[in-house]
Amino acid sequence: MKIQLSEHFTYGKLLRFTLPSIVMMLFTSIYGVVDGIFVSNFAGKTPFAAINLIMPYIMIFGTVGFMVGTGGTALIAKTLGMGDKKKANEIFSMLTYVCIGCGVVLSAISLVFLRPAAVLLGAEGAILEDCVTYGNIVLPASTAYILQFAFQSFCVTAEKPNLSLFMTVISGVCNIILDALFVAVFRWGLEGAAAATAIAQFLGAVIPIVYFARPNKSLLRLGKCPFDGKALLRTCTNGSSELMSNLSMSLVGMLYNVQLMHYAGEDGVAAYGVIMYVNLFFLSVFIGFSIGSAPLIGFNHGADNRRELKSLFRKSLLILTVCSVAMLVSSELLARPLSGIFVSYDRQLMDMTARGFMIYSLSFLLCGFNIFGSSMFTALNNGLVSAVISFVRTLICQIAAVLILPVFWGLDGIWAAIVAAELAALILTVVCFVIFRKRYHYAS
Repeated sequence: MKIQLSEHFTYGKLLRFTLPSIVMMLFTSIYGVVDGIFVSNFAGKTPFAAINLIMPYIMIFGTVGFMVGTGGTALIAKTLGMGDKKKANEIFSMLTYVCIGCGVVLSAISLVFLRPAAVLLGAEGAILEDCVTYGNIVLPASTAYILQFAFQSFCVTAEKPNLSLFMTVISGVCNIILDALFVAVFRWGLEGAAAATAIAQFLGAVIPIVYFARPNKSLLRLGKCPFDGKALLRTCTNGSSELMSNLSMSLVGMLYNVQLMHYAGEDGVAAYGVIMYVNLFFLSVFIGFSIGSAPLIGFNHGADNRRELKSLFRKSLLILTVCSVAMLVSSELLARPLSGIFVSYDRQLMDMTARGFMIYSLSFLLCGFNIFGSSMFTALNNGLVSAVISFVRTLICQIAAVLILPVFWGLDGIWAAIVAAELAALILTVVCFVIFRKRYHYAS
């Protein structure tokens, strides 16, 4: 049964509506994990470390998709809530074309600075050459990377969350199959993994473009549109928190790798790579729920349905609380088995990875509320508050923690940096919830 944005959402209906986005993010993380497993087990520790060293740089160029997708979703959902479907479609079309244009430009820029960036991150020798090899294959697909992230949000706003799930599943299955073929069978190593990723990203971008370019039964369709500088500015403002969040994560990831190279060398970078793969799997529940619930918040904000806003806010917090506790317990229990999947061939590396993940996973008890808080204020078209939460959470606190804590606790201090950052961000998020509750009427 199709669920519309204008309906009243019970717990069951809210979970059903957000489930495709959650599964979509889970599946995205799963095929990312599989990618890492193939490289680590069939190509070796050095190529695996190289991917994790250069990945934050590659991800920087995908942040545009997050910004346009989340910021545009907030504006499109609000416009639909106000009853102007024609305007909503024009904004949707314009933002899609902007993503394509930005992707082409950023692909060229990213390739020019690839080698200097790898050197700046501490890569040298074989790791440096592997970083450049992987980047030269993956970065030309930046346009598809950006579009895939943007459509993950647009599909939910179009009341087609299952389409977003479908494109992610198809893309993910393609990546897994090609990884197995290129890396495990043909033994193409790092180049095979990079090619598999690029092809999968292209497929994930083409599916929604074909769907929305044709007559369809969703709320949105690609077509001719005027350039709307004001709408683009509002989109960028609304989505600035997601831009900042993902940009900061990339920058902080680079700093983590620099610190790990200093304190633990190549093994530290490899261990961090494993933790990031597994971390994404756990965080995908919170990210998916936030992506799925954002159009509901934006729509009811535009329709001035205060009663439904309060209901969505209350139910979301309870769902996040249950998920946070479950995530913490399961991550502590599974830390060693999950680490073994990647690096069981090296006992010392596996011990380092498992210990790091057990410390790192304490953040799961806190981060869901911060992710939802930032997403909620984006959906309410308050990009400034959302950006402040993201800025504090993903940049200021993590940089301070990852520089200071290792001085006292060594390698354990690096793993604990995220916990300190999430705790500080949670305090800020709660303060923002209280301050703005009367302006947006999501709580009494």
